[in-house]
Amino acid sequence: MSHQIIQPEGWAPAKGYANGVLSADGHLFVGGQIGWTAEQKFECHDFIGQMKQALQNIRDVVEAAGGTPEDITRLTWYVTDKKEYLAAQKDVGRAYREVMGKHFPAMAMVVVAGLVEDEAKLEIEADAVITR
Repeated sequence: MSHQIIQPEGWAPAKGYANGVLSADGHLFVGGQIGWTAEQKFECHDFIGQMKQALQNIRDVVEAAGGTPEDITRLTWYVTDKKEYLAAQKDVGRAYREVMGKHFPAMAMVVVAGLVEDEAKLEIEADAVITR
């Protein structure tokens, strides 16, 4: 097989998608992560709490593939409320650094009308290159 499905240990099974796919050449594609826990439960209902959880989920997938946050090359953010995001801007940077450190990959932010999980305030997908 030319790729490997990445599923962090202890996570509830993904239904109809993969949390991560690692290619033979070290490219990791992390499926969109939302602000729920490994048990697929929302513990936070605010933007910053869900953002931190989504980033931690990405980090968990990257680490399960043998990488580190520094291996992340791209993040694409999908947010449901532009005003809520902009109002939290100061806290966004601090929360980001708490989870991801001072590594800032290429990023895009897209405002969307909604996400599949009604309670989700954002979804973030990532790419990484793991060459170890």
